Amino acid sequence: MIITVTMNPAIDKTADVDNLRIGELNRVKNIIQDAGGKGINVSRTIHALGGDTIATGFLGGDAGKMIGLSLTQLNIKHDFVFIEGETRTNTKIIDKSNGNLVTELNEPGPDILPSELEQLCEKLEGYASPDNIFVFSGSIPNKISPSIYGQLIRKLKKKRAKVFVDADGELLAEAIKAKPFIVKPNRLELKKYLGIDEDIDDAMLLEKGKSIINNGPKIAVISCGSRGAYFINGDTVYYSPGIEVHTNSTVGAGDAMIGALAYGLDNNLSFEESCKLSIAASAGACTTIGTKPPTKELVEMLVNDVNLIKIK
Repeated sequence: MIITVTMNPAIDKTADVDNLRIGELNRVKNIIQDAGGKGINVSRTIHALGGDTIATGFLGGDAGKMIGLSLTQLNIKHDFVFIEGETRTNTKIIDKSNGNLVTELNEPGPDILPSELEQLCEKLEGYASPDNIFVFSGSIPNKISPSIYGQLIRKLKKKRAKVFVDADGELLAEAIKAKPFIVKPNRLELKKYLGIDEDIDDAMLLEKGKSIINNGPKIAVISCGSRGAYFINGDTVYYSPGIEVHTNSTVGAGDAMIGALAYGLDNNLSFEESCKLSIAASAGACTTIGTKPPTKELVEMLVNDVNLIKIK
């Protein structure tokens, strides 16, 4: 089973505008609301592929109730801690005149009480076992230490659970110290972690990416948007240039990638098969409207177009 942890979920509101004009009136052409947050998106991808997943984290207020109801209607199992604060709303503005360029307005999220955090920690430890995978994704709410992912990884590893991490900044740095099974930074997040300001080519990116493995994680996946991804597993490195698809929105593509990777490994697919599945799912997510995951049928079709190249 795959347990996803979304500490800062959101209502994802995706708005289409024909031509975004900063500082002027913009009329929305179309708007979609989805249950969102990176971990929830991961669970939705796993569920779409036919996998077994439980979404956890914090939910609060009317927005939290809406997310819980949405997951129930999708038949996605969930076990959140319901908090006193209100779950946030994130707005994605898609500029149709500029190649579907996405501008994101993400709210900070509610304050979490110490007792609420303790409830979640106890819940996660209760799920921990060698048969379960945990996926920690995205940001954390106010007043929670950025060391929280690292703290939880250490506790879950004591029960031999595998932990995947998709985060950035100090959250990622602290998580790496705890030696999770997989980390998935994108190009920008990796540069930030390594303290690199200037642009670097793929050869340097890959060399620097290998340093993450030396710091503890078994596997590092470096996503590069439409240019595909690198998969570093010990001394073995694969690269996939990605798949060319008609893109409606790139929001959720990275979540689909890690969700499919977790699904593949949870279902005993080989590492190579899991990598291909993750590229196909990421590409498929780009074709959907809003933050919806791709269908299993679409992912299975796109897998045939994935070119996975062993470069070391």
